Amino acid sequence: MYAVTLDDPSDLAEWRAKARALLMADVDPAQVTWQAGAAGGLFGSDEGLPAPVRTGMPAVPRAFLGLADTVLAHTDPRRHATLYRMLWRLAHGEKALLRIATDDDVAWAHGCIKQVNRDMHKMKAFVRFREVRLDDDTVYVAWFEPEHDIVPRVAPFFVRRFTGMRWSLLTPSRTAHWDGDTLSFGPGAHRADAPSGDALEDMWRTYYASIFNPARLKVDAMRREMPVKYWKNLPEARLIPELVRDALPRMQAMVLNQPTIPNRKIAAPQKAAVAVPEGSIAALRAQARDCRACDLWKPATQTVFGEGRTDARIVVIGEQPGDQEDLAGKPFVGPAGKLFDRALGDAGVDRDALYVTNTVKHFKFEPRGKVRLHKRANAQEQAACRPWLVAELDRVRPDAIVCLGAMAAQAVFGTSFRLMAQRGEWIDLPDGRRAMATVHPSYLLRLPDADAREAGYADFVRDLSLMRELLV
Repeated sequence: MYAVTLDDPSDLAEWRAKARALLMADVDPAQVTWQAGAAGGLFGSDEGLPAPVRTGMPAVPRAFLGLADTVLAHTDPRRHATLYRMLWRLAHGEKALLRIATDDDVAWAHGCIKQVNRDMHKMKAFVRFREVRLDDDTVYVAWFEPEHDIVPRVAPFFVRRFTGMRWSLLTPSRTAHWDGDTLSFGPGAHRADAPSGDALEDMWRTYYASIFNPARLKVDAMRREMPVKYWKNLPEARLIPELVRDALPRMQAMVLNQPTIPNRKIAAPQKAAVAVPEGSIAALRAQARDCRACDLWKPATQTVFGEGRTDARIVVIGEQPGDQEDLAGKPFVGPAGKLFDRALGDAGVDRDALYVTNTVKHFKFEPRGKVRLHKRANAQEQAACRPWLVAELDRVRPDAIVCLGAMAAQAVFGTSFRLMAQRGEWIDLPDGRRAMATVHPSYLLRLPDADAREAGYADFVRDLSLMRELLV
């Protein structure tokens, strides 16, 4: 038997180095015990490991290191042995191990990850820093009691959030300190080391009471998301019993109050008109950054204007930017854009020969947790963006237009156009140009199975290949 001692039982680098040494010596997991302590070096006894029997480290999936890093933050004393057993199995032929969700080791590891991630979320949500005067300076100190060893993993979040503050985060197992330049860690602290309150807490309680909505109170859900054990560290916690008790009378009073009826003679404010400038595509792009013709600019990161050759013979019009387009400020750079580029290549069309834009220039979405889900722009929002599309076509003066998706097709052909019935054929427009419509590449990504995606992609490539005759 080999006893392996870890100075820091949650440190990935230390565990990885010692697990690697064991694996290179071909030491079976059943022959190893793991322990935490500040002495003993690699082994708890004087007996050394056998000489390495491997000439090279077996390949291990990168995902395993990410899994191990989070699992090591868990407090379960089995974590080191289980992770080494998983490493051993990966190195001895079970390369698909991490994809077997029903495997005992894998299921246990993912259970640990879920608990650690939840503990990290709770720390971010329920830590409250309190002001402490130190000589002529101010330091903010917080006390928290996590279930797992998460301080090194959560402290960078507070650095990003409170970069300009000096603060200390105290827990029973570790402490973290930020002096404005350097993040450092120390041993655990005691509850008495942290202040119990400060002058700002009365203001915070006043604010919390003012935003409390009794009509939306769900006590069971609140206790699940903000367990009672965290209340002792939250300045607003002392208000919760009273707010819960008074919620029903307050809600009944809200129902009984008569609503305020707006004066029908007061006209609703009008949206700002779009002033499309004269000049080049570059002038249009600059003006569009400040467009306020509808409300889509408010949650969006930026305007996503068209790009490409300003003398292109073909303009390709999509529907509206997605999440990655909104972040990058460029059209068709996300998953749908990558599929579009691939299809252009298979169709023998060079994207650099095109001008590519969208019907709507801002990303419309609804938040779902940390994810922004695409939401279709309504008719008013499409109409607000139409002057920009008309101006782009006027500056580029293409011979032909290719519409990707129903929104773009109806912007060009009218609302009676039926995409799936009329796709893949050139249609003469009243201004002398030709236009053709096909599906949006995001439609292909949503198809339910591989056969449908393959057939849909082949039809999409066939439609795009119609552009070749105009580009030769």
